[in-house]
Amino acid sequence: MEETAGGDVLPGTRIEVAREPTGRGGYRHVLFDFDGTLSLVREGWTEVMVGMMVELLLATPDHESAEEITALVRDFVAELTGKQTIYQMIRLSEEIAARGGRPEEPLTYKQLYHTRLMARIDSRREALRSGAASPDTMLVPGSRALLESLAARGLALYLASGTDEHYVQEEAELLHLTDLLGKHIYGAQDDYRSFSKAMVIARLLEANRVEGAALLGFGDGYVEIDNIKAVGGAAVGVASNEADPTGPPDPWKRARLLRVGADLLVSDYREREPLVAYLFPET
Repeated sequence: MEETAGGDVLPGTRIEVAREPTGRGGYRHVLFDFDGTLSLVREGWTEVMVGMMVELLLATPDHESAEEITALVRDFVAELTGKQTIYQMIRLSEEIAARGGRPEEPLTYKQLYHTRLMARIDSRREALRSGAASPDTMLVPGSRALLESLAARGLALYLASGTDEHYVQEEAELLHLTDLLGKHIYGAQDDYRSFSKAMVIARLLEANRVEGAALLGFGDGYVEIDNIKAVGGAAVGVASNEADPTGPPDPWKRARLLRVGADLLVSDYREREPLVAYLFPET
């Protein structure tokens, strides 16, 4: 192991090792987040959501400065990233009420956000649909090869996202990931209490009669890393730079992922071979 100013890294790589993950070599199931972990189709969603929320909060009677509101919104959006979008909208409604405003139903805000986001990403979805864009240009670099490598080892692959399930399934199909993930693609439901990543993990472990140490997870958000670690699984934090996919790690993501307990840190999967070799040491 090599040591850098930021901690240990695997020799000859940029893969950070915060701590040795439990269960190395014994993983049988792998759970992936979607947006920012595999897919780049929704790159920029954070700016769309934060911008909308700041706009609405600045219209309340008792708001703080734009800088204070922006910092507040960025913090709670990040904290809730990985949960269903409706939870961020519930928090928005609470913040509007706390500042003397009269909030709409959270679903109304979710619909407004979705309209604004689609205006940003519809051209990407259409480019994939028409064949004008290659699916690999809208994936975190190395994603497909990593999935193929894990599947070739006999691991069962799962995808769980806070985005509405029908959009996750549609975008996974546009990215040609469905064959690799099969039926294990899960997302937000209209009845938001009936779905969470923690629920997916609990059902996965129960259905397969395995302990948490058999679970490996990849995610770029707070929630999925926390959920995976809570059951005793191993977590790879993905500090993807969505605006510059081959660029350096996103420092804001990196800091949050380390804080929540990610065992390893990567920015993409171009170094998948040493990553997989570390996670599955030869015996």
